[in-house]
Amino acid sequence: MDPRTFCAQSRLVVVAGKGGVGKTTVTAAMARMAADLGLSVLIVEVEGKTGLAAAFGAEDLEYDERELAPGIRARSLTPDIALVEYLEEHGLRRISKRLVKAGLVEVVSTAAPGIKDILILGKVKQLERGGVADLILLDAPAAGHAVSFLMSARGLKDIVRGGPLHGQADDVLQMLNDPSRCRVVLVTLAEETPVNEVVETAFALEDRVGVDLGPVVVNGLYPVLEGLDADPAAAGAGASTLAEAADFRARRQELQQAQVARLAAALPLPQLHLPSLFTVDLTPSHIDVLAAALATAIEGLPAPAGVR
Repeated sequence: MDPRTFCAQSRLVVVAGKGGVGKTTVTAAMARMAADLGLSVLIVEVEGKTGLAAAFGAEDLEYDERELAPGIRARSLTPDIALVEYLEEHGLRRISKRLVKAGLVEVVSTAAPGIKDILILGKVKQLERGGVADLILLDAPAAGHAVSFLMSARGLKDIVRGGPLHGQADDVLQMLNDPSRCRVVLVTLAEETPVNEVVETAFALEDRVGVDLGPVVVNGLYPVLEGLDADPAAAGAGASTLAEAADFRARRQELQQAQVARLAAALPLPQLHLPSLFTVDLTPSHIDVLAAALATAIEGLPAPAGVR
């Protein structure tokens, strides 16, 4: 599949996964890949201080948009500020900030569970409808919250039977259920617990939310090295350490390959494999490497029906 075709399949891509699997890293890599293709990208962060801006060498994101790199803008959304905007748009400018200071969001969220999430999703829907970028990437909450986050519109629509809030929930649901507008890309590591969780999350999202699922990104894979069973004694001093390192690497490769195969058997979705960069602090150059790897992985996918 052509990477540009991949990016054009949906205007909004929600990137979700268990905490620690690298969903923010994947979001950054996808943004870089799309920008390199000449597309304008807006990244939306909803949990705050995810390390996304740092990966581009920038300061923490705020509500107002900030350019992270050519073609890539980003912002952080919070329920409080989203509520202020919503109230101001409905003629309640004078009291909006006063209501937020009084803790209205907390009061309302107790009476109507999911209100915080719907405020965020409502703003994302507004951005998607407004065509603010060729591609919007939503760095979603961790997998456990991702399902309830995306379920909030359906739950709120059932609770609130009419009025603007009901309409907002209905509009968000329409966006989530339209593959041309929205899809979810799940991220995992090739380890037992993350694989279990990504499979469970995928089925929950399909069954309970009705959202379209893109390929699963398997992050942090060790590049396969040949000859790890060679006799390290020839290395002389340090042979024992080399033998232990080779044994660890071989075991790690075997474990990851087994988990990748298990994921394929449990979840009938294509996979995109990204390499481990063996670093904790990501830099723009690391994001470049991952963006190139992501583009290569996408090129290995079959083209959508009707596309040659």
